[in-house]
This record gives sequence, structure tokens and C-alpha cells, in this order.
Amino acid sequence: MIVLGIDPGTAVTGYGVVQEERGAPPRLLECGVIRTLANAPLPHRLRNIFEGVGALLERHKPDVVAVEGVFFGRNARSAMVLGHARGVILLAASIHGLDVAEYPPAEVKNAVVGTGRATKEQVGFMTQKLLRLREPPKPADAADGVAIALCHCFRSRSGRGSSSFPLPAAVAPVTR
Repeated sequence: MIVLGIDPGTAVTGYGVVQEERGAPPRLLECGVIRTLANAPLPHRLRNIFEGVGALLERHKPDVVAVEGVFFGRNARSAMVLGHARGVILLAASIHGLDVAEYPPAEVKNAVVGTGRATKEQVGFMTQKLLRLREPPKPADAADGVAIALCHCFRSRSGRGSSSFPLPAAVAPVTR
């Protein structure tokens, strides 16, 4: 199974692509960030995210996309902009005919670190250890994307997957 984990953001969207095969530990295929220009108009930034995610989907052909769920912060404007970024990510996955699993931030941290209150440094450290990497994925947004992919792998193994949204039967996916 190949999982694309995504930590949505409008300036920086972190991602991690993890492959898990039976009897073998998970393996990191790629991680990084999709950066947008903070001073660019929102529609241009969203298109950049959409195209970046689309390129990842084409390159890795994942079986599922795992996305960090909605985080309710104090700033309503930031929450709205983040919702737009999540929307284009969900759209890209849907166009490619992929299921989407969503995980709350605390669940991702708990799955990878063992506590829902883990720091970004702890998440980076544990992704490094779990994937047997020489150093933590950088930047921290990339480590978050990797952690989301790992969370899905662990939850799938245990049969405790998150809310997954399969593609409706009436929607014809784009062939890969």
C-alpha cells in the first residue's frame, strides 16, 4: 500500500509518501513541501497546491490519501483559508479516484509519538526512528505529512481507520 499523507497549508503544504508491504517496515518514498508565494492571490496559491498534489498523485500512484483533519484555531480567517487548501487537496484526490482518510492532529501525534500533545520536534524524531532515517524529515511540515501517512498505515493495520470517504459510484474517476 502506498499512502500520500498531506498536512494542508496555504503557504506551505507538507507531504510524505510512505509504502507499506506485508511483513516489511514502512518505507519513505518521498517527502517535502509545496510552497506558494504568501503575497500571491489566494486562487493562484490554491492552484499551485492543486497542481503540486496532482503531480504527486501521478508520480507515486498512491492507494489512498491521508489528510490532517480540520483544526479549530482561534483565528477564523486562517481556518477559512486552510479549509480552501484542504478543499483543493480533496478535489485532487477525488479526480484521481482515490479514497481520502482524515485524521485529527492529536490522533496523528498519538499514533506516531504515543501522545496527542507531542511537539513538532517529537513528531520529527519519531518519524526518523520509525522509518530508520539518518535524520528527521525536513522541514517540520514535511515530517507532519510523513506522520499523517504513517498514522494511516498504523490505523489500517489495526482496523481502526479514520473516517474515510470513498468516491461515490456516480463519479467516474480519471484513469491513472
